[in-house]
Amino acid sequence: MALSRRRMAASVLLVLVLLVATEMGATRVKMAGARDCVSQSHNFKGACLSSSNCAAVCRTENFPGGECHTPHVERKCFCKRPC
Repeated sequence: MALSRRRMAASVLLVLVLLVATEMGATRVKMAGARDCVSQSHNFKGACLSSSNCAAVCRTENFPGGECHTPHVERKCFCKRPC
Protein backbone atom coordinates (compact mmCIF):
# COMPACT_ATOMS: atom_id res chain seq x y z
CA MET A 1 0.00 0.00 0.00
CA ALA A 2 2.85 2.40 0.83
CA LEU A 3 4.46 1.65 -2.53
CA SER A 4 1.32 2.66 -4.45
CA ARG A 5 1.16 5.95 -2.51
CA ARG A 6 4.76 6.66 -3.45
CA ARG A 7 4.02 5.95 -7.09
CA MET A 8 0.96 8.19 -6.94
CA ALA A 9 2.95 11.00 -5.32
CA ALA A 10 5.72 10.61 -7.91
CA SER A 11 3.17 10.72 -10.73
CA VAL A 12 1.56 13.88 -9.36
CA LEU A 13 4.98 15.51 -8.95
CA LEU A 14 5.91 14.60 -12.53
CA VAL A 15 2.70 16.13 -13.87
CA LEU A 16 3.32 19.33 -11.91
CA VAL A 17 6.88 19.60 -13.22
CA LEU A 18 5.64 19.11 -16.79
CA LEU A 19 2.99 21.81 -16.35
CA VAL A 20 5.53 24.28 -15.00
CA ALA A 21 7.96 23.46 -17.83
CA THR A 22 5.21 23.96 -20.40
CA GLU A 23 4.34 27.38 -18.97
CA MET A 24 7.99 28.42 -19.06
CA GLY A 25 8.22 27.35 -22.69
CA ALA A 26 5.15 29.42 -23.56
CA THR A 27 6.79 32.47 -22.00
CA ARG A 28 9.86 32.04 -24.17
CA VAL A 29 7.75 31.88 -27.30
CA LYS A 30 6.06 35.15 -26.38
CA MET A 31 9.44 36.80 -25.85
CA ALA A 32 10.74 35.54 -29.17
CA GLY A 33 7.67 37.03 -30.86
CA ALA A 34 8.98 40.52 -30.06
CA ARG A 35 11.32 40.48 -33.06
CA ASP A 36 11.15 43.02 -35.86
CA CYS A 37 10.32 42.22 -39.47
CA VAL A 38 12.28 44.27 -42.00
CA SER A 39 11.81 45.09 -45.67
CA GLN A 40 13.76 47.34 -47.98
CA SER A 41 12.29 50.81 -48.45
CA HIS A 42 10.69 51.46 -51.84
CA ASN A 43 10.88 55.26 -51.63
CA PHE A 44 14.37 55.86 -50.22
CA LYS A 45 16.81 57.01 -52.92
CA GLY A 46 20.60 56.86 -52.84
CA ALA A 47 23.00 55.44 -50.27
CA CYS A 48 21.65 55.30 -46.73
CA LEU A 49 23.96 57.45 -44.62
CA SER A 50 21.58 58.44 -41.82
CA SER A 51 19.23 56.09 -40.01
CA SER A 52 17.09 59.06 -38.93
CA ASN A 53 16.45 59.98 -42.59
CA CYS A 54 15.70 56.34 -43.32
CA ALA A 55 13.23 56.18 -40.43
CA ALA A 56 11.48 59.33 -41.69
CA VAL A 57 11.02 57.81 -45.15
CA CYS A 58 9.81 54.54 -43.62
CA ARG A 59 7.17 56.42 -41.64
CA THR A 60 5.79 57.74 -44.96
CA GLU A 61 5.50 54.08 -46.01
CA ASN A 62 3.42 53.29 -42.89
CA PHE A 63 6.26 51.67 -40.93
CA PRO A 64 7.06 52.81 -37.37
CA GLY A 65 10.80 53.07 -38.07
CA GLY A 66 13.79 52.14 -40.17
CA GLU A 67 17.58 51.70 -40.14
CA CYS A 68 20.48 51.68 -42.57
CA HIS A 69 22.03 48.26 -43.20
CA THR A 70 24.75 46.95 -45.50
CA PRO A 71 23.40 43.65 -46.85
CA HIS A 72 26.08 43.34 -49.57
CA VAL A 73 28.19 46.28 -50.73
CA GLU A 74 25.83 49.27 -50.69
CA ARG A 75 24.13 50.71 -47.58
CA LYS A 76 20.35 50.57 -47.99
CA CYS A 77 17.35 51.72 -45.99
CA PHE A 78 15.32 48.95 -44.38
CA CYS A 79 11.95 49.63 -42.77
CA LYS A 80 10.97 47.63 -39.70
CA ARG A 81 7.87 46.79 -37.69
CA PRO A 82 7.05 44.22 -35.00
CA CYS A 83 6.19 40.86 -36.51
